[in-house]
Amino acid sequence: MGRVRGLDVDHPHTTLARRDLLRSKPFLREVYRDWYGRILAALPSGDGRVLELGSGGGFFRELLPSLLSSEIVAWQGVSLVADAHALAFPAGSLRAIVMTNVFHHLSNARGFLREAGRAARGGGAIVMVEPWVTAWSRLIYRHLHEEPFEPDAAEWEFPSSGPVSGANNALPWMMFARDRARFEREFPEWAIERIEPFMPVSYLLSGGMSYPSLMPGFTFGLWRAAESAVSPLRNQLAMFALIVLRRE
Repeated sequence: MGRVRGLDVDHPHTTLARRDLLRSKPFLREVYRDWYGRILAALPSGDGRVLELGSGGGFFRELLPSLLSSEIVAWQGVSLVADAHALAFPAGSLRAIVMTNVFHHLSNARGFLREAGRAARGGGAIVMVEPWVTAWSRLIYRHLHEEPFEPDAAEWEFPSSGPVSGANNALPWMMFARDRARFEREFPEWAIERIEPFMPVSYLLSGGMSYPSLMPGFTFGLWRAAESAVSPLRNQLAMFALIVLRRE
């Protein structure tokens, strides 16, 4: 079993355990490097800082040294403490807000989107990698994943007992695909620029944060090539999606 399975996900020590786990699992580290690369390629050019929410034990700042990494609680691995619903930045000052597997933990996603709309400049973006709902991922998230998965929930909000323990893995898909028309009515300041489903098996092979890796790190390129070969079926097979929202 992975070393963070069974730990209190809201405790700062679990963040440290995640950081150590990423360092010790080469295949999982390559998965994260792939996610960060996709986000980097989607960042808008121009002025303004890039803020990462929920940086956790990740290493995005290694790839983007100017990144403002953040967490909801203070610890030595991040630039600042930041609450997604109350960002301490002047209006229009951020070029982008980025995150990996964080949005689906926001029990008040509406509040975040409004606050992000205030802090982001015109032409700025929210860029995220998040779980996605497909025929394949429904099986995985229902039966092999510890976090809640409720794609049929009527509302976007959900109960939350802590910054990480509350979740709905289906939330990004619900807001930006299933309920896209409602999202566009409520948030005209945000345009859905791009949704790219991807990665049907690599995360599973990595073992994630809870299970041992099934593959050595040097094989990641081969698996990514195999996933690219089946990309025409990504709407049926993907487990994640790159989502880009552009500030109007």
